[in-house]
Amino acid sequence: MRRMSHDVARRIALAAQGFADRRPAGRVDRRHFRRVFHRTGLLQLDSVNVLARSHYLTMFARLGPYDRAALDEYTARSGEIFEYWGHEASLLPVEHYRLFQWRMDEREPWHSIQDVLREHPDYVDRVYDEIAEHGPRTVGELADPGARSGPWWGHNKGKIALEWLFTKGKLTAYRNANFARIYDLPEGVIAPEHLDGPIPDRETAHRELLLLAARHHGIGTVSDLADYYRLHVPTVRDMVQELTAGGHLVEVEVHGWREPAFLHPEARRPHRVQGAALLSPFDSLIWNRDRTERIFAMRYRIEVYVPRPDRVHGYYVLPFLLDGRLVARVDLKADRKQGALLVRAAHLEPGADEPRVAGALADEAHTMAGWLDLGEVKVADRGNLAAALRQAVR
Repeated sequence: MRRMSHDVARRIALAAQGFADRRPAGRVDRRHFRRVFHRTGLLQLDSVNVLARSHYLTMFARLGPYDRAALDEYTARSGEIFEYWGHEASLLPVEHYRLFQWRMDEREPWHSIQDVLREHPDYVDRVYDEIAEHGPRTVGELADPGARSGPWWGHNKGKIALEWLFTKGKLTAYRNANFARIYDLPEGVIAPEHLDGPIPDRETAHRELLLLAARHHGIGTVSDLADYYRLHVPTVRDMVQELTAGGHLVEVEVHGWREPAFLHPEARRPHRVQGAALLSPFDSLIWNRDRTERIFAMRYRIEVYVPRPDRVHGYYVLPFLLDGRLVARVDLKADRKQGALLVRAAHLEPGADEPRVAGALADEAHTMAGWLDLGEVKVADRGNLAAALRQAVR
């Protein structure tokens, strides 16, 4: 078995995710969005908007400042992107649409849709027919959306029916400016060559998704590869070995990793990775927390759902990547009323160079503030990096 240093594996992983690419020097356009999708394979969506939606942040980390409306237009109107359950709710390239047919077919009704199907037997069909006859709809635009059953997660029957049709692939969706799903027939969004192409069976689709995961990870364990598209680890373990035997993957031993790793044969190995980036908690580089700790020696957990007194680093904490290493973490908020990017806490990782990290982080924070149309950066007192960062920001 080939052996590899931890440092080489880390640089391979960073390059696979696009962090060995230079940020564009000029105007960002669709070519750059395509490049990011080529590197990452998907963008995870998330509803938390204390700073900016996660998919915006993932693009910003790789491209720097860009027009968010242009990304909205690209993902909703270009015909190149669709939304489905990839790694949670995700934006995905349309050429991968058929690789998720097995997931659409196998999804079983959850409790709330079972209730709707039982209590309103023809309702789901009526919702589908309404969109088929009258075009794209949000939940609120349905003729009979129903009443919400609770203030938080108590969806009305319209939302439940639309989500069921979306999950089963009978409808697809894209997002409006308020991040709400607009539901449409698949043929209204996806070109015929992707919609009507051959449907791979479950095993074939799993193999293709594993190879895509290997390409986007560069290198990873079986669990890493399975997690990328939320595949069942015991189901795909033998598939990974078969792909390795066939030369599609290369098994390697990475120093410090407990499990064997699998390298994509086309993975790049840059001599160094330079640049700075603030990473969304749902960025594909770090969404697998075990992998993040193994590669970057950072034990990272999102604390959005942790009671405030029990939070260690803050509410919406972004790891800071500098020259290929995670060197700090900052709790950020966009205060749109005051026109300020708030750094509510800043923590330096052990062994990191405080002056250098503070200076680079201040530059990136100013860049992010400008991108979000915020006039200044304000740094609170919390965290062992706060004082140095405040000085660098000034």
